[in-house]
Parts: sequence; structure tokens; C-alpha cells
Amino acid sequence: MRQQQARRERRERYVIFGAVGVIVVLIAAGAAWGITRQRAADNQPPALPKAVSGQRTTQPPWDLPADPVAGAERVGLRVEPMEGTAKHFHAHLDVLVDGEAVPVPANIGIHPSGTAMSELHTHDQRGVLHIEAPSADRRYVLGQLFAEWDVRLDQNHLGGLAADQANGLRAYVDGKLYRGNPAAIELTAHRQIALVYGPKDAKVDVPASYNFSPGE
Repeated sequence: MRQQQARRERRERYVIFGAVGVIVVLIAAGAAWGITRQRAADNQPPALPKAVSGQRTTQPPWDLPADPVAGAERVGLRVEPMEGTAKHFHAHLDVLVDGEAVPVPANIGIHPSGTAMSELHTHDQRGVLHIEAPSADRRYVLGQLFAEWDVRLDQNHLGGLAADQANGLRAYVDGKLYRGNPAAIELTAHRQIALVYGPKDAKVDVPASYNFSPGE
């Protein structure tokens, strides 16, 4: 009897130890899975901003809005006293209407006093877009610039210009036709963007690149 009881007690201990072992393994596996998911999330690039736009629906050219930083704040761009240094690159924008260049104003996103500027801004009328951000974990789209400029931009509209049976609005990225809402075009280093409005059958020489100044 004592031997049987001893064997029974050993079996019970084995069962208990086995159950504890299974629980430990499950806990460890769950922890490892959670760590893996967290690492995967940490390695994901930041989300692309929404395809926002400005509001003016007038004919070109479009000058600088009265408040060059109001649009920046409206779409979540940071306005700081100094240029950011965590992320710094340049892109270029051409706007062509009926084959003629429309200037991109200087000082988009820069306070008139010069005491503050958006992380996305212009300094001159060359169409060079400056991205100088205080954080490296941000991405930018063309629509944010148009929100600062306060000019409407979507798949069928450029300010007061609308696509119709005779005229079209086309966007090009590095010389290649872009399909979709141009406001959603991501701004990346040395990306050449062209917005072309005019007769659908017109042939327009679209630049595939831009000759940035040294250091840009």
C-alpha cells in the first residue's frame, strides 16, 4: 500500500511539474511574441500624412497668403523659431499652366517677422522645397505645401483651374506620370515634381530632374 501511495504521489508531482512547465513555456512564448511585435512596430516607417490642400480657388499666379504659417499649423506642421536639423532635405516643384511656368512664392511657411518657420518652407521662387524638421520620424506630402500656400490641389483642381473635357491636370514625379491625387505625392530628397495643366492633347516638356545648388 505504501509503495502504491508513493508511486501515486510521484505521478501527481510529475503532473504538477509538467503543468507548471507548460505554463512557463506559454508565458515565455507570449513574452517573445510581444517583444517581436513591438520590434516590428518600432521598425515600421512613420505614416504618410493625409492628402490635405489649401482653399484658394482663384486663377494663377498665386501669391503668398497673408499669413504664411497659418496653413502650416492647420495641417499639423511644426512652426519653430529655428530650422530643424534632425531631418534635412530638398525637393523641387514646377507648376506649368498652358505651357507657362507659374512661380512658387518665396517664404511659404515663414512668418513675416522672420522669427519662426514651418518645417516645410521655401526661401525663393526657384520652386525648391526645404524640409528642415526637428524630428526624424516624420514624412511629408505635396498637399501640405499647398495648404501653406493656401491653394486648392486635388486630382481635378489646381487653384481655380479645373479639369474638364478640353483641359487636364497631370502630375509627374521624376518625369514619370503620377496617377492619383497629386496632393498625396510624398516629398523625398531631390524628388522632382511637376504639375501640368492645359489642353489634354498638348505636348509639354516635363523635367525629370532638377539641378540643385551645391549643398542642397
